[in-house]
Amino acid sequence: MHIACFRNAVRIVESTMKKVPFEERKSVVRGLLDVVCGCYPSFLVGGRLGDHLPVFHFHDVSRAYLTPYFQYLADNQYRTVTSDEISAYVKRKTTRPPKRTALCFDDAWGSLYTVVYPLLKEYGLRAITYVIPGRLAENDHPFCSWEQLREMQASGLVDVQAHTFHHAMIFSDPEISGFVTSAYQPPLLSRPIKADDASFYSATDVGAPLYQQRSSMSDACRLLDTAEAFNACTEHVRSQGPDFFLKPDWEHQLRQVAAAYPGRMESREQRNARIRAELIRAKETLNEKLQTDSVRHLCFPWAVAGHQAERTAADVGYETAFADRLFGRRYVSAGDNPYRLMRLKHQYIRCLPGTGRKALWSVRA
Repeated sequence: MHIACFRNAVRIVESTMKKVPFEERKSVVRGLLDVVCGCYPSFLVGGRLGDHLPVFHFHDVSRAYLTPYFQYLADNQYRTVTSDEISAYVKRKTTRPPKRTALCFDDAWGSLYTVVYPLLKEYGLRAITYVIPGRLAENDHPFCSWEQLREMQASGLVDVQAHTFHHAMIFSDPEISGFVTSAYQPPLLSRPIKADDASFYSATDVGAPLYQQRSSMSDACRLLDTAEAFNACTEHVRSQGPDFFLKPDWEHQLRQVAAAYPGRMESREQRNARIRAELIRAKETLNEKLQTDSVRHLCFPWAVAGHQAERTAADVGYETAFADRLFGRRYVSAGDNPYRLMRLKHQYIRCLPGTGRKALWSVRA
């Protein structure tokens, strides 16, 4: 059973990678191209900061892990900026004062309140967090509460902005790539969203068919009407008992069941409406829950934004957005496209000019 489940998982990954556009992949080749094309700031190899505004991103952290980065910034008199300040610099409304950077903590994990917030107070720094309102409704979620977010936002130390409403992967092709088995354990935020638009796939959905998936903010159209195949396949597994996956033809059986419910692809008009609703809902929910009107900046999940998502972000009132672009510079400069700003991994903080500076090759990113 374990071998069959493992092969199923490998096949899912291989199938997905074949159809995901190059610009959406995080690969060694992509990284090498960025280096060759001069996309990284010169301070990484001993140069000066110049007019660059480096923006660094973190996720879930511990105090022991985060403290050395904050200590380095404090020891070298670096100050941190908010989303509005980034926007003003990009739009040439202000110049970049010396020794400025930005610190982003994506997803608003619980450690933002228990670890990051106290350290911001201790070191006199500020941070930006990108929150996923739709995830805060889940039971036993590992993210900050609304009460904690309101407290941090009111303090002025944490700038709360949007990370879309769901931070979701969608199915983007009708061909089945595999099925949920006991080996199905993708990262929490990489699990695709279900047809109900309110919950996400997990290892408890044993037997459910899986398809190629891409970010909901890509230009991909979504596979619709997947609930019937989901229900039929999971019921088939339940009816066959606990030894179902020991049968040599288990996958063939599930493919036959799913074949009766092929689903259909979303139209471009439906895709455009879905993206628009997602971005509006994120901003409006955050502003309502935080009792503010300051949420007007965005970070696209996995830094993936299709052309439609980029246009829609501007159209619905976001002032800036972080998203990858091929051969884009991984720092913020005056005059940049405000909806394609790019960031650096936080490990590169120690490469900033200053006492105790580390060489690029000694940093594990």
